[in-house]
Amino acid sequence: MRIVEEEDVEFIRLQFTDLFGVLKNVAITTTQLEKALNNRIMFDGSSIDGFVRIEESDMYLYPDLDTLAIFPWRPQRGKVARLLCDLYCPTGEPFEGDSRYVLKKVLKEAADMGYKFLVGPECEFFLFHLDDNGAPTTITHENAGYFDVGPLDLGENARRDMVLTLEEMGYEVEASHHEAASAQHEIDLHYDEALKTADTIMTFKLAARTIAKRHGLHATFMPKPKSGIHGSGMHINMSLCKNGINTFYDEKDKNGLSEEAYYFIGGLMKHMRGMSLITNPLVNSYKRLISGYEAPSHVAWSPTNRSVSIRIPAYSGFNTRVELRSPDSAANPYLMLAVCLAAGLDGIKNKILPPASLEENAALLNENERLARGVEALPVDLLEALEAFKQDTLVQEVLGEHIVKKLIEAKQEEWDNYSVQVSDWETDQYLMKF
Repeated sequence: MRIVEEEDVEFIRLQFTDLFGVLKNVAITTTQLEKALNNRIMFDGSSIDGFVRIEESDMYLYPDLDTLAIFPWRPQRGKVARLLCDLYCPTGEPFEGDSRYVLKKVLKEAADMGYKFLVGPECEFFLFHLDDNGAPTTITHENAGYFDVGPLDLGENARRDMVLTLEEMGYEVEASHHEAASAQHEIDLHYDEALKTADTIMTFKLAARTIAKRHGLHATFMPKPKSGIHGSGMHINMSLCKNGINTFYDEKDKNGLSEEAYYFIGGLMKHMRGMSLITNPLVNSYKRLISGYEAPSHVAWSPTNRSVSIRIPAYSGFNTRVELRSPDSAANPYLMLAVCLAAGLDGIKNKILPPASLEENAALLNENERLARGVEALPVDLLEALEAFKQDTLVQEVLGEHIVKKLIEAKQEEWDNYSVQVSDWETDQYLMKF
């Protein structure tokens, strides 16, 4: 309350993330701040997709005071701040459909084992033009490629302002650059504890879209907005620490990895197909996960090979990490990190060793070669991911009965709606011919 008064804040946005990774909020004035801090701001949960039925709709917002931030892009007088919130039922119990709560549960399990889960995300996105009505398009005037600079990189100024805005809000950005496709960009956020990282990803998306619009552009985190180009992923760099020491590092190992790191990789690989519905949640996600566009299509690991889903970047000591390359930015970051951590902990608890590392391009191996090496393919579409999800009891246990039920219903409906659409490709291929 002192900060709000000293900074001349007039509005506070109480924000939360829905089941599908979409940021929601209700705005209050400072006159209602004390009520909010006492967890007495209520909303209609039945109006949020995937939450509750209308006959049990009352829900409460419990602000996390550590997430207070002032939006630099709002007026300097009468500023706007935000607080990220946890969701609670009228009984005072946490709402089991709150994805932030799901992550907290798995983090507690890790903490009980002595671990702290650190995560650094690499966020890719596209900057496209708006049309005359301010609606987003997939049009760009630039032809820049990987690591290009201005004037080839026409999004350079927007990307710079995004980075400066994030740093003004107190977030550390490790790097930013133009990506491989035209109009594609990447901003790498500094690693942090997993809950803070998930919060940061949601804040980053909001800031990126807001700043892009000020530049007359639209920032999209859609995995594959155009065919024939690279899609946008969100590589996740993960490590476990115990007593301030990175437990993934072992200088005696040829790959610099400890036994725990190998078990963590083994757990990820065991559950990767089952958690694809979380890491790659859209019909569109699977149009990115194809060979030839620097996106993985198979469940394998390697210290060097970028064609596989798990890579070990060339770091050592405290910076040793496991990079999961399959997720995309459409994923709900809380659920994504929850299932990744749970899978890794399952590997540690059950001592699941991964198969030998794969140094060849997985997409170039024939079926017999892949089977001999124990290399599974990632799901090829949302329906296959949904079926794999239904078979993975660990992933379902992590999410809980409420989220599992709502997720299956929503994703089956998404697939059914997609399946009955007639695409431009079909009319181009068949209309004249048949």
